[in-house]
Amino acid sequence: MSTQADHGHELVPRPEQTPDALRAALAVVAPGRLAEMQRTKDEAFAKAVEWQSLSPVRSWVLAWARDIEIARRPDLATRHARAKRLLEHGDEATAREALTELGAVLDEALKAVQG
Repeated sequence: MSTQADHGHELVPRPEQTPDALRAALAVVAPGRLAEMQRTKDEAFAKAVEWQSLSPVRSWVLAWARDIEIARRPDLATRHARAKRLLEHGDEATAREALTELGAVLDEALKAVQG
């Protein structure tokens, strides 16, 4: 596990960016997504073989590191859930604001895991 800035209470430390470490962290913060993680991992590795490139595997690691960052930090998880909920709001301005907030949460989490 790596060190990170203090963001208040974190459910687990930020995991290393390896499949096993990401899976272990996901098992704690969002166990319901383990099957999805395995499915997307299988797809990424198949594409890597097909394309003869590690790019799909790198993208998979980064996407899951980002999602785990959101799930392990209650501050981001709350913002993420609220933004997703408001995306379907009947008021167009509210939905637009939610989309902007969702992008901000994803960007913050991605920056955090990219160090």
